[in-house]
Parts: sequence; C-alpha cells; structure tokens
Amino acid sequence: MTIKQRALVSMSAVLMILGFSSVQAQDADISYNSHVAQIINENCVVCHREGGIGPMQFENYDQVRPWAPLISLKVASREMPPYAYDHGIGIQNLDGDWRLTQDEIDTVVAWVNQGSPLGDADIVPPAADLPDPTAWTFATEYGEPDMIIPSVPMDIPSSGNDLWSKHYVESGLTIDRCIKAVQVKPRGDARAVVHHANTDILVPNDDGEYEQFGYLTEYAMGKWGEKMPEGVCRTLPAEARVHWDIHMFPGGVGATAEGEMIRNNVVEVGLWFHDEDYIAQEEPFKQDLLPYVMREGYENNMLIVPPNGYTMTQGFHSFDHPVRLDSYQPHGHLRMNAASLEIFYPETGRTEAISQISNWSATWHHSHIYAPDEAPLVPAGAVLVTKQWYDNTADNPNNPDPDQWVYEGSRTGDEMSHAWIAITHLDQEGYEKIVAEREERAARSFAGND
Repeated sequence: MTIKQRALVSMSAVLMILGFSSVQAQDADISYNSHVAQIINENCVVCHREGGIGPMQFENYDQVRPWAPLISLKVASREMPPYAYDHGIGIQNLDGDWRLTQDEIDTVVAWVNQGSPLGDADIVPPAADLPDPTAWTFATEYGEPDMIIPSVPMDIPSSGNDLWSKHYVESGLTIDRCIKAVQVKPRGDARAVVHHANTDILVPNDDGEYEQFGYLTEYAMGKWGEKMPEGVCRTLPAEARVHWDIHMFPGGVGATAEGEMIRNNVVEVGLWFHDEDYIAQEEPFKQDLLPYVMREGYENNMLIVPPNGYTMTQGFHSFDHPVRLDSYQPHGHLRMNAASLEIFYPETGRTEAISQISNWSATWHHSHIYAPDEAPLVPAGAVLVTKQWYDNTADNPNNPDPDQWVYEGSRTGDEMSHAWIAITHLDQEGYEKIVAEREERAARSFAGND
C-alpha cells in the first residue's frame, strides 16, 4: 500500500470515529453527478484547477474521487473553503462569505459515507464558472476599475530577510471622489510574496506641504477587497498622494509560495468610484478604515509570546458619537490563531458578541464585510472590545520555531496585534434614522410571517 493509500484509509477511519454522518446518508442516494459536482464546481474548482493555487485538481470526478475522504474531513471541520469565521457566534450575514451551507456540508459528507459514487453517467453536472485569476474581484459587478495606482517595481529574491518598499505615487485626481470599492492586487506570482501592502493618503495643506489624511485601504495575503455600503463616503481627495508601504517575504509564505526570484514586482490598487455628484446628492456620512491596536497583554508596550507558550491581547475603543461597524479584519502573523470583536454597553453591563474567528491563518486574511442591514450600530459611549490569541507551541502548524521568544515587530517571524475596522461615523439623527428603518423592516417581516 502506498503512502497516499494509507493516508486515505486513515482519513476514512477518522471520519467514522468522529461520526461525520448525515441524515441524507440514510434517506437518499447521493452521487457526484447529481449532487456533489455542483458544490465542488461552485466552491472549490476556483483554486483546485490546472494552474490554480490548490495543491490538487478537482475539475472532474476522476480527479475528485481519490481525495474524497480528505475533502469530507476538511469540509466537515469547516477548514475548506478557506474562510475562517465562526458559525453561530455574532453576525452571520456577510458580503463575500465563502463558507458552505450546512446542507452542502451534509451532502458532501453523505456522499463520501456512501462510497463516493459517480451516479447516472447521462447526467452532466453544471460546469464551473471560473473567473480569470488575474482579473479584478469586482470587475463582474462594477466593470474595470475607474483608477489603478501601481507601486514602484521591485525585484524580490528567492530567499533572504524580509523586505519593505515605502514610496509615494501621485493619484492625479483633480476633484474629491467617493470610493465604491477598492482592491489591492499583486501582479502575477507575487501573491505569496507580498505579506501586506498598505496605502495611506497625504494631501497638500495651504502651504503646499503634504499632511496625513487617512488610510486608503489595507491588503494582506488572501484578501479579496473591500466594498462600501450605500450612503457613505470613503474619500480619495483631490491632489492626493498615495503612500505605499509594502512588506515582502522572499520565497513566499503558504501553499502558493513559489520559492523563486520575482523580478519587477508591482502591486496595484484598483478603485471604483461613485459618480462625481454623489457627495452632493447623497450627503453621505464619512467612513474610514483604521488599525485598532490592542495593548492590554503587552509588557512595556511590547507584545511577547514566550517559547512554547500562549498570549492573549485585548483593546478597548469608544467614541463620543454613534458609529456603524461596516467591516472587521484582525491582523497578526504566524503565531496568531484566533480573534474576536465584541461591544460592551456600560449602561446595561451587557456584552454583545459580533464576530469570532477561532481558526485564523496568516495566509488567508478576510475583511468580514457585514451586510448593510445587520452592520452593528454602536451608540456613543459603548466600547469596542477586540481580542486576539497567539499559540507559540508545536501544536500550531504555522509556527516556524516554538523555541523562540516572539516580540512585536514588522518581520514575518515577529507578531502584530491590531484589527482593521471600517467605521461609518454617524450623528444622533442619522443613528436614530437607521434604527427606525431596521425596526420597521423587522416589523414588516414579522407581519409577513403571520
């Protein structure tokens, strides 16, 4: 028996021991052609195809069948598709959510429990609708970006120490524009090499000197982009200068790492704008994106994770005006493994869970964009509670060396502790209007169910 065969037998045994079964396994025959192919084509083939970033191909039954036990294990444990966000805790309605439904998970597991049959050969499953991996995420929805701002090209060696490129690029804008969506995209093979690529904005003051205006967006490995809800404006001002801060790790990180030199690497930020008169027509509230840093749990203002040990950090942030939380993206490096976001209400002493990620990975950063009708509304004085956990033991599969002391820093082997949160800043009238609209929708929905 080969190593691969032994692995598949072991995985089948694990599935039986863990009890990964389904009611469907008892009630119906599940086949690849009739049930499973569509799930895999819609959710897996985008990565698991020829030239894709997945380590094996799932484009047809012959390719899928040998991996069926592993697929079942990864799907049942919610490790795949790679969207780490806990079920059953906090807000579940997200824009750009890759997670399978429970019915889809049950169908895949039942199929494997029944022996992974092909089914009726005359049934042709729907083909996978595969986007161009080099295309912009929002191109199908909004068309090509209205503006693309590239970084300065840089050669990245196949190995060595972390590299940074920090430089300025003129935007060329002549009027203020409100951003509808934004995506940062490394070109070609650089996706596993670019650890992060942050862009912040500087604008000229009355003396012609450039001053900090705010962040344009943030990128880290695996992130697909950001969308702004209607009625808000994240502004790219006229005459803005974009400051690139790009962190690169020679050779790359994760399963997509090429381990080869990449020449003339360019990172691009694509921007989709609202119409020029959007500001005047909509009178939108201001939205910004900031890194909310966690300090409690730091020693002398320095994050420390001991060898073969654990650490937890937390931060507290409040506002003197009401706000809406539009998206949440925790950030760390190789030892971070979990994060959460809560709201504490001082008047009642109640704490509300908003988001939790219990299986976080540095190779898949996600900006969890809350559905506009469910994005958390935070009254003035309420407190955002952000927490992150770190595992510096051998049990952490991403840990390069559990015997090292790990400190706060920018290198890949260091750690960070902050969460990027997009926030719409409201006034009391705007806050109360949104609350009333939500209550009215809830009442109509309740009446419709009578």
